[in-house]
Amino acid sequence: MAKDLVRYFARAEGRVQGVGFRFFVQQTALQLGLCGWVRNMDDGSVTMEVQGTHEAVDVLWQEIWKGNGFIRVGSLETEKRESIFDAQGFDIRY
Repeated sequence: MAKDLVRYFARAEGRVQGVGFRFFVQQTALQLGLCGWVRNMDDGSVTMEVQGTHEAVDVLWQEIWKGNGFIRVGSLETEKRESIFDAQGFDIRY
């Protein structure tokens, strides 16, 4: 099963702070069975690490691009990372 997991670091830019973006990412990730974290950065971007099945991570990226009436992602850069065997939960970091 662990070999089926993928983990990514990502940075989202656009209208992603002050609009509930971290909560949106956390709730969507949890619904998809993903684990990881999301955090606001001083430069106005939001970074995150996400781990789960390739299919679930792809759905998360699609939902992030869709956003909602408040969230507008202008760019989403992703970088594949080594999976973590015992990762669990999805945190909003401060």
